[in-house]
Amino acid sequence: MIVDDNPIVRVAIRGYLASAEDVRVVGEAADGRTAVTVAQRLRPHVTLLDHRMPIADGLSVVTQLAEHTGVLVLTSDTAEELIASMLRGGARGYLVHGEFDPPELLRAIRAVASGQGWLSPRGASVTISALRDQAARERDKAGRADRLRLVRQEFGLTPREQDVIELLCAGHSNAAIARRLLLTEKTVKNHLNHIFTKLRVANRTEAVLRWSGRE
Repeated sequence: MIVDDNPIVRVAIRGYLASAEDVRVVGEAADGRTAVTVAQRLRPHVTLLDHRMPIADGLSVVTQLAEHTGVLVLTSDTAEELIASMLRGGARGYLVHGEFDPPELLRAIRAVASGQGWLSPRGASVTISALRDQAARERDKAGRADRLRLVRQEFGLTPREQDVIELLCAGHSNAAIARRLLLTEKTVKNHLNHIFTKLRVANRTEAVLRWSGRE
């Protein structure tokens, strides 16, 4: 299926595909809303999806379309966030007008039809960059967790005191902490007093901030 609001583009794509014996255009749509309806009815193996369209653009319907068809985005938009969002939304491929020729379009359609992916150089660059950013965030998160763990060890809280402070950080009252840990409220208060002393804080708010590493 070809989804593009420009009829000239749709005619051109049909022309590209006419020579391929294993590819047949079964439907068209000029907006995202119609595309979803047609995809639900026809279940095409592949949908070539533009982004900028009236009524509903490509990004707003990519997830719905991906439930019924393999989505190959075919657009002139090269914004990195759009490419990433389309792929997160379920698109299997992304081609940019002017960066591919008819033979590559056919290869991309065949790949998506078989369940594989296909990216233009711009799409591949965005994907690699996103993976690198995610890996960096995970490393930073792990590093912060390690530093926080070392800091917490210095406080010297007992396992029970750690249970109490974790529930305190989760927003529970003394009564709720007592119920969860099967303690009396007086015992919880005693634990909190010891915790405040070890953390060198004066109240609950300061304790939460220090234990969570935000102070």
